[in-house]
Amino acid sequence: MPIQQLPDHLINQIAAGEVVERPASVIKELLENSLDAGASVVQIDVLAGGQKLIRIRDDGKGIDKNEISLALSRHATSKISSLDDLEAVASLGFRGEALPSIASVARLTLCSKTLHQDSAWQVEADGGVVSEPRPAAHPYGTTVEVHDLFYNTPARRRFLRTERTEFGHIEKWVRRLALSRPEVAFTLTHNQRTVLSTPAAKTPEEQRQRIAKICGSAFAEQCVALERVTEGIALNGWIALPTFNRSQPDMQYWFVNGRSVSDKTLSHAVRHAYRDVLFHGRYPAYVLNLTMDPAGVDANAHPAKHEVRFRNGRRVHGVVSQTLGVALQDTRPGGHNVAPIPMTRESVFHQGSMPLAPRPSASGVRDALATYRAMATAPSLADMPEDATEVPPLGFAVAQLAGVYILAENKDGLVIVDMHAAHERITYEKLKRSFDDRTIVRQPLLVPVSISVAESEANLIEESSTVLAGLGLVVNRAGPSSVTIREVPALLKDSDVESLLRDVLSDLSEAGQSNRIEDAGDDYLATMACHHSVRANRLLSLDEMNALLREMERTERADQCNHGRPTWTTVTMSELDRLFLRGR
Repeated sequence: MPIQQLPDHLINQIAAGEVVERPASVIKELLENSLDAGASVVQIDVLAGGQKLIRIRDDGKGIDKNEISLALSRHATSKISSLDDLEAVASLGFRGEALPSIASVARLTLCSKTLHQDSAWQVEADGGVVSEPRPAAHPYGTTVEVHDLFYNTPARRRFLRTERTEFGHIEKWVRRLALSRPEVAFTLTHNQRTVLSTPAAKTPEEQRQRIAKICGSAFAEQCVALERVTEGIALNGWIALPTFNRSQPDMQYWFVNGRSVSDKTLSHAVRHAYRDVLFHGRYPAYVLNLTMDPAGVDANAHPAKHEVRFRNGRRVHGVVSQTLGVALQDTRPGGHNVAPIPMTRESVFHQGSMPLAPRPSASGVRDALATYRAMATAPSLADMPEDATEVPPLGFAVAQLAGVYILAENKDGLVIVDMHAAHERITYEKLKRSFDDRTIVRQPLLVPVSISVAESEANLIEESSTVLAGLGLVVNRAGPSSVTIREVPALLKDSDVESLLRDVLSDLSEAGQSNRIEDAGDDYLATMACHHSVRANRLLSLDEMNALLREMERTERADQCNHGRPTWTTVTMSELDRLFLRGR
């Protein structure tokens, strides 16, 4: 075929292939327009999973009569006018492709009224052909109706799933946007039945109620709020305690400058923050908002704007990882009160030659117990005055069960502590602190390890030689697709250095940085902590048990052991009363 100019209608349908994947894509694009227009109330009505009708009504600023037809033209937008605007775009939409793309594959009606117009104006589009504006009855704001999606592209229509499945995708996007804009009221109906109704949430308590409605009451009861502003980056939102975790990453919401995104750098930073407190194979839950200079974020990195690219991903990764790490330090008995606090621990490993802390001796457990005996006061709850307010969160020990569990009494009832898991966390945190502010020792390998890599990986190793050296790895390029490992961190000299380097390379290519060395070092310290903690069937005195409880209350992340298992739980008096039918 000869080269020819495609007709506008076909161009719009090609663009619709990127913008309009399914009814949920239409909902997303139209809702983003409503939010950009400053809407405070949004009503979404859907019929037959969005295939028959999608109607979105908002109370935004509206579209002027002289611009309403232009809104359905390709690349017509009020949100950018120059390259500078594009490089620092702050709105959710900016390309001017959504409305004409939707209109090319559906029957669309657009009706809008601005504050200073006497009446509303309406245009209709059928297969991309736009009618002349005409007056209409409509309140202040905009309504967009989309009928018979993909009626003129039957091949696309055949790829749609069942009504239930398509509406599930719509509901997912509405919930996401409702989380991103708590100050906006959303109502979603399907086949004239209200599925979601969220009033505007302006106070922290109202926001928590919205979180509970969208993410569930269990998440709202086991999450903590965090807020931090540093280096021109603001991070706020809600993170679930490690006790609330998921079998898959289905409750992880990231919003960058109000835009719902999926980003590898951000996901990697969260995984790193939770690495010490989450059981293997489980996923954290969170709703997090990142706000920064729009010039530092490329929102045009994905056709559907689902992904972003950061100008300085390493700095963003560090802020997120450190902020969440500090918040999770308070997961201990009597903790969970998260507030912005200064960062103190950058990393347990640094380049240099200062010797590492000595390995604990075989008598570590015996020494620890002697320390507990020296610090113990061994009171009991019965000795406390009735009006006492200083009862520790874990109360006071009363017995030891099966040589495994400590039974204690606090104001709420019975506390049960897994003494090995608790002591393992205490020992592990002490070992990590012993490495703070120390520098990493590099161990030259007696026989350097040569490995084959892809040429792109070899290039990455050359470009990242300084970063690798900072992690304790000295790696030289030996050929187009081979490298030689000459030095490794002394702490990890007996590890599989080839696998370690490949994992580091994977992180560098995916997230721009790697915490593998630090994580591997922490794994080694966790193993040491496990071997030097109180074992099951070790009989403890009341003094020793009480001292262990007090140490837990002072130890960061003491709610879980190093493997993510819980270290303690409670049975309240009301629960005990129910078990024994008291009061009936």
